[in-house]
Amino acid sequence: MSEECSHNCESCGKDCSERTKESLLEKPHDGSHIQKVIGVVSGKGGVGKSLVTSLLAVMTQRAGYQAAILDADITGPSIPKSFGLHTHAEGGEDGLYPVPSKTGIRVMSLNLLMENETDPVVWRGPIIAGAVKQFWTDVIWGDVDYMFIDMPPGTGDVPLTVFQSIPVDGVIIVASPQELVGMIVEKAVNMARMMNIPVLGLVENMSYVVCSGCGKEIHVFGESHLHEIAQKHQIALTAQLPIDPRLAAACDTGLIELFDGSWLDGMLADILNNNTEKENKKMKIAAACKGKQLFGHFGHCENFMIFDAESGRITAETSIPNPGHKPGFLPNFLADQGVNVIIAGGMGGGAVEIFNERNIEVIVGAEGDAKSVAEAYLRGELKSTGAVCHDHDYESECGGHHNT
Repeated sequence: MSEECSHNCESCGKDCSERTKESLLEKPHDGSHIQKVIGVVSGKGGVGKSLVTSLLAVMTQRAGYQAAILDADITGPSIPKSFGLHTHAEGGEDGLYPVPSKTGIRVMSLNLLMENETDPVVWRGPIIAGAVKQFWTDVIWGDVDYMFIDMPPGTGDVPLTVFQSIPVDGVIIVASPQELVGMIVEKAVNMARMMNIPVLGLVENMSYVVCSGCGKEIHVFGESHLHEIAQKHQIALTAQLPIDPRLAAACDTGLIELFDGSWLDGMLADILNNNTEKENKKMKIAAACKGKQLFGHFGHCENFMIFDAESGRITAETSIPNPGHKPGFLPNFLADQGVNVIIAGGMGGGAVEIFNERNIEVIVGAEGDAKSVAEAYLRGELKSTGAVCHDHDYESECGGHHNT
């Protein structure tokens, strides 16, 4: 890296070592075809993250989609207990198979591999992270519409490894009322956005208890700050879960698939509907190119290939020259052209923030023929590597590459 480096890749066209970092994304098993991956995260443990993961998977399965759960909380796996799973995962030379629940949800958890469910996992961080990656690379998941990852709590090494290794499409943050008045939720939000992963929703668990006599909601931990925090961080979807003994009993007895409640209905419906709209709506995809090949850095590309798409197919393509590079100009220029998605080899954090403000999806770390990459995006096969430069706040990963 040059001594004159300004640490702002958005205003730089040089091919320094900072631009050549390879994507850390791991390829799933050849027998896995996973359409959407949603992480369920929390700033700390004990707030009901596994409960929310289980409920979302059950509701998705009820809606007619194939759901799966990857239990990445290696040291505190509770998913198998919630579903009453006590059999061991089986496999062969080709890989491991997830264990199906009573309704067909596919589950993989360390507890399904341990000789005794109560054996402690006394492993160091790198080994835990390696196990999580193997759940992605070595498990034969089959055809899955929505995979939910029960993430380990916090913002440390293992969550970072998950975000870097698995192409997570978005996260749902779970918090208790006490957390919502502190910095813990903000840390989780900031980590997701550093990794260029959308925050889809915010769930406040243990929000209230319903009086059995009068039916009134009693906020045991004080008035909710859910909507205030969601508005502050521009999180569109929110939900509140009560303190309900029936939920605890369902988890303890392995009967979570029989739960009855509508607390998460609105959130999940919006997530499912948004994905359906993406498949059917008209779209305009821009790719930062040199000719018809993707270029390594968004701001200094030669031209933009613009692809019009409808119902998942490209209907027209045009090329427009780069009108000039200056901070903040190009994202707004493309937004004014009606672009919904921008694909580039690398991009500065400032540009990403402007695209996010204009509700334009950002895909970075791609390479190859622009049309082929755009078609891969429409098929749901292209994932952003998260290789974005944030003015050196986060390792300046501004030009990773991803083969599609």
